Amino acid sequence: MNTVEWSEALLLDYPPMDEVHHAFVDLLALAQAAPDAALPQAWAAVIDHTVLHFGREDDWMKRTRFAAADAHIMQHKVVLNVMREGLALARTGQMQAVREMAGELAVWFAKHTQTLDAALALHMRSAHPQGPLSRRGQGSGERATARP
Repeated sequence: MNTVEWSEALLLDYPPMDEVHHAFVDLLALAQAAPDAALPQAWAAVIDHTVLHFGREDDWMKRTRFAAADAHIMQHKVVLNVMREGLALARTGQMQAVREMAGELAVWFAKHTQTLDAALALHMRSAHPQGPLSRRGQGSGERATARP
């Protein structure tokens, strides 16, 4: 199984994204290491975090008219839907399927971060050099976490 681990290869030099990405990696690692009895709760925590994480990025893309927003936002929607399907599987005891999904999510996340998110981070650094757009307290530099 592919496991997730934070590395400098995931850094985008945009602290609001780097911080939320690091929190995502931490939560996914906890889910991957969780015993079967704790996996549904750990997976739900990854989903809760990801809803906020993707929502903030989607908002930035819309508000700054990011050129690649449509494809990026669609990818977020698809991944969240698959993750939610994984939660349903976990709740019915299909832990192996969820563990495989977690491994695939780790691979997807690295590629997504180094491609689509890297482009968004570059755009945000150019469009908003003083910091990200603030949205209901989800502003500059606070670390988004959703720890169980």
